[in-house]
Amino acid sequence: MLVANRGEIAVRIMRTCAELGIASVAVHSPSDADALHVRLADEAVPLGDDPPSQSYLNVDKIIDAAKATGVRAVHPGYGFLAENAEFARAVEHAGLTFVGPPPSAIEAMGDKIAARRIATDARVPLAPGTVEPVTTADQVRAFGAEHGYPIAVKASHGGGGRGMRIVESPAGADQGLEAARREAGAAFGDPEVYLERYLPAARHVEVQVLADAHGGLACLGDRDCSVQRRHQKLVEESPAPGLPAAVRTAMAEAALRLAGAVGYLGAGTVEYLLDGERFYFLEMNTRIQVEHPVTEAVLGVDLVAEQLRIAAGEPLLPTGSDLVPRGHAIECRINAEDPASGLFVPSPGRIERLHVPPNPGVRFDSGYRSGDEVPPHYDSMIGKLVVWAPDRETAIRRTLGALDELVVAGVPTTVPAARAVLAHPDFAAARMTTRWLESTVELPAGPEPEPEPEDRRTVWVAGRRYHVPYLGERPPPARADTARPPVDGPRRRPTRNATAATATGSLTSPMQGTVIAVNAAPGDVVTAGQVLFVVEAMKMENPVRATTDGVVGTVTVTVGDVVAAGAELAVLDRADTETEAVKEPT
Repeated sequence: MLVANRGEIAVRIMRTCAELGIASVAVHSPSDADALHVRLADEAVPLGDDPPSQSYLNVDKIIDAAKATGVRAVHPGYGFLAENAEFARAVEHAGLTFVGPPPSAIEAMGDKIAARRIATDARVPLAPGTVEPVTTADQVRAFGAEHGYPIAVKASHGGGGRGMRIVESPAGADQGLEAARREAGAAFGDPEVYLERYLPAARHVEVQVLADAHGGLACLGDRDCSVQRRHQKLVEESPAPGLPAAVRTAMAEAALRLAGAVGYLGAGTVEYLLDGERFYFLEMNTRIQVEHPVTEAVLGVDLVAEQLRIAAGEPLLPTGSDLVPRGHAIECRINAEDPASGLFVPSPGRIERLHVPPNPGVRFDSGYRSGDEVPPHYDSMIGKLVVWAPDRETAIRRTLGALDELVVAGVPTTVPAARAVLAHPDFAAARMTTRWLESTVELPAGPEPEPEPEDRRTVWVAGRRYHVPYLGERPPPARADTARPPVDGPRRRPTRNATAATATGSLTSPMQGTVIAVNAAPGDVVTAGQVLFVVEAMKMENPVRATTDGVVGTVTVTVGDVVAAGAELAVLDRADTETEAVKEPT
């Protein structure tokens, strides 16, 4: 089987293939030539250059690789071409098995506007939204006048939080629409967007379904994915905590009706927004989810193996929906991002050391090992820390201990953010919403110190590190306690620290990336907060803003330029000009 993906999901699929005696073929870009998924595969085929459009999104080259290696099936993983109906058709036309739903189901659910119509027919609750594409800011304002604000502008052919902007008022309609269309086009190849009434105090809960070719449909429980930044998930858990039994059942039944309505096949996920005890259809992901391991942990199933069984024409396991969750599981996404002060700046680079604690109930799905390079061209995920325990309270404590012992040296990661989330009293009480992380949780203001090299004088006990001297050793210098700091205290919005410009008034890029928008020209008068550039890094847009008034002297980059962290973008006439790399207001 050829795995048309990279990173941790490619590794995850290949390991299941190995268990089942299935040979695996990897595809890769030049930056991934020595990646873990390539090293684990039985065979590897190089694609085009590093940009996804020339490698992992190039349908013709992937099909050619499948034919050249004589595989019988293709697994798309998640992201890239996983929800591309034309790719699924190309696989079938090549005489191969696509491990996923039929192209018709991908097409129906991939077009979010069409999906809303199908959900209505299947009696799945929906929040107010448009049933036609939106192309002008006037349409956004008209929708707001009828349904109120905030409004979500969302990519019609995407997901995962990309191509989505929140418009808080009529004044933000132009900028929100433009940014959503631009990001949707870059991420999914189609700038089409639609509108939906945004629920600012809702939870994000999803239901896992399986369907076979014999008419069998099963629901494999639910997950809570409310802890998000930039509309992208950071911490997930299963089962979703605190759901009334009637709501849990109604969500599962609605998910099965929707899957049946589109003739679904394989593993899929129906996502909802939960407002109190009322739930609304968000989207259906026609692929394996990033957070599938928490469902595996509480049900004792291998969802990738189930995908392969279904693709081979086998029926669902007899247990089906009779599977009952055992215990509780939590997943923390460990990304190469610096979460200091809530910025989550992409931070590619070399992983000098990666150590996962061998604690009970701990699993780490990763596409990297010590010494590997996290390239800037793709998603920032390093791995997923998945922890199981007999109950939710124990799972939280066990996850915090695992986060304390997890070592990822060389690049900043989201570990401090995950630690702050799990230590917060709101998380313990399951009081999270999709805006909770960005509005409530106080994140560290600076980078986490690099871990010290381990040796025989260092031991870990109950999640804390202790130094044990041996005879003849000089006493170590005094140091502050490394225990996890309490997160309790006054709630406030994370401070958005600015990155200072140089003394000459240079406006610099806060990260390595590609310039995708230039909104400044020599002689322009700019004001504090104005977006002058947009730098895309690791599939995220990062606006660079002026935080003081000034006049543009020179602009040193153009759209399409690849810049390094700290590279000059423009020169302003004030020496105290600063830049701020934050996500556009949502």
